[in-house]
Amino acid sequence: MALALQTFPTVKDANAALKAAGTRYLGGGTLVVRAANEGDVSVSGLVMSTDPALSAIAAAGGKVRIGASVTMAAIARHPDLGPLAKAARAVGGPAIRNMATVGGNLFAPAPYGDFAVALLALDAAVGTEDGELPIETFLARRDGSRSIVTSVSFTLPKADGFRFLKVSRVKPKGVSVLSIAAVLEQAADGTVSSARIALGCMADRPMRAKAAEKALKGKKLDQNGIAAALAAATEGIAPITDPIASAWYRAEVLPIHLGRLLLA
Repeated sequence: MALALQTFPTVKDANAALKAAGTRYLGGGTLVVRAANEGDVSVSGLVMSTDPALSAIAAAGGKVRIGASVTMAAIARHPDLGPLAKAARAVGGPAIRNMATVGGNLFAPAPYGDFAVALLALDAAVGTEDGELPIETFLARRDGSRSIVTSVSFTLPKADGFRFLKVSRVKPKGVSVLSIAAVLEQAADGTVSSARIALGCMADRPMRAKAAEKALKGKKLDQNGIAAALAAATEGIAPITDPIASAWYRAEVLPIHLGRLLLA
């Protein structure tokens, strides 16, 4: 199916063109082009913007802003984004990482979207022309969104405070059975003072493990300290079933892999 591509120098102009029926925004193309190639007749035209800000990374004073067109490969090799390199490298193989963008990953349905799981744990803000939204709010509303994502912003965690794990059957670039990201802060006595845990494949989009977060507070990251969090890990989940794994299997192995992440 032939697709017309319109390119605009500004996000504002691209947003205006995106209002036409059947148009989709083209970032790296790993989602929308695949959909069109597989016969999605709802896609009749593509829109993209060449605004340089979409491809920029700014990191200063512990604050990070990543343009929506920045690729996973660029994040993986950026000297100031070391804590996120593992999450970026979890997205496909080298060819996919050279195309897959931050903005596109926010829209990826489970079992994809591993980097969005990391951004959820980081409590990122998602930028559009209309302003910024907390990532939880954005993910809840993303299916009806017609505004082009311009950036994600967050506070860079300490290297030992951010943890990421992807479980797949085919390594190193297989589709996720599940993914987990956590941002943990510990007090001087080693107890957890704050925790944000995000899960992939436990719903149709990344979700927080809020019961497990609550159970971790005030506890040490040892076998006894994390027991309550592991018991609460499956609260509120609705895992997907696909050719990779069943919902039952994903729910069964979640506490096991969360335990490995927390004890790492």
